Amino acid sequence: MTLTSSNDSLLTSAPQHTGSLTAARARLVGRKILSAAIVLWGSATVAFAAQAALPGDRATVILNTRAGQAIERTPTELAQINSQYGLQDPVVQQYFHYIGGLFRGDLGVSYQQFRPVTSIIGEQLAPTLILTLTTIIFAWIFMIVWVTLTAGRSRLVSGFGEFVDTVTAGLPHYWLGIILLLVFALGLGWFPVIGGSSIRGLWLPALTLAIPLAGFMGQATRTEFENSLGQLFVLSARMRGMGDLAVRLRHVLRHSVLPAVTLSGWALGATISGAVIVESVFTRAGIGRTLTTAVNTQDLPVVTGIVVLIAALYVVANLVVDVIYVLIDPRLRTSA
Repeated sequence: MTLTSSNDSLLTSAPQHTGSLTAARARLVGRKILSAAIVLWGSATVAFAAQAALPGDRATVILNTRAGQAIERTPTELAQINSQYGLQDPVVQQYFHYIGGLFRGDLGVSYQQFRPVTSIIGEQLAPTLILTLTTIIFAWIFMIVWVTLTAGRSRLVSGFGEFVDTVTAGLPHYWLGIILLLVFALGLGWFPVIGGSSIRGLWLPALTLAIPLAGFMGQATRTEFENSLGQLFVLSARMRGMGDLAVRLRHVLRHSVLPAVTLSGWALGATISGAVIVESVFTRAGIGRTLTTAVNTQDLPVVTGIVVLIAALYVVANLVVDVIYVLIDPRLRTSA
């Protein structure tokens, strides 16, 4: 009778435990989504505030930018621009109109190209995404090869590997891009000077972004890799006759790349941000080069649109990583 009661109690508590775990995860996921929404709203608000805080009359700035010369404008000319862009409305009303447009996917109209900002960004987004994904793939390859070869070796080799990780992680994109351009494009002639859209033109921009990223990911992975080398499952694999390289690749690596996986969400946003510099250095099409051109021509709707897009990609990538962790790691339920 007592055994039956205990079994009934266990069967009753199991669904309750599963339900509480699901609810805890759902609350944590909900908080992650709310936090992401707040970050996006803050980014959009800062972008609008920067645009609204510029000195001078915005209608005059638009007309002078289009004409390429600073002259005094007539009230009729200013009234037309104010009406077209709603600049005669109070700032608060402009802000809510701007936020409402973001919900509808409307980023405004370019001052220079007289086209929707969404169309301009859409035309340039694919080259940047290709560059970003290629960069992340290169970074993972470099990180895995370097950490596998140097981590947990002699003190000299391990120290040298850690030193290289630190140095590469701190390399500025602009400086590294120019060095690669001078050596491999102008000096050796292996790659084109102008990036273009060819596969050969993709290598140097991707390497410029991937080398620092690989160093940063290597710093995060190396400690876990060296700790995993001392675990019992490694000793067991060696006792079964498995070679050192096989142990590192088949057992140690998969237990130590979790920090690098965590950084991949951050890396996506950071790489897109770095593309602003790299696409300018290599004269490569993309939203980075579009942003540089928009800043130089004071095309504020394009500038704010790209800033909001980069923030959105960064937040969404990190949100996806966070949600995956919540779903696969039961330990995170304790923080819910």
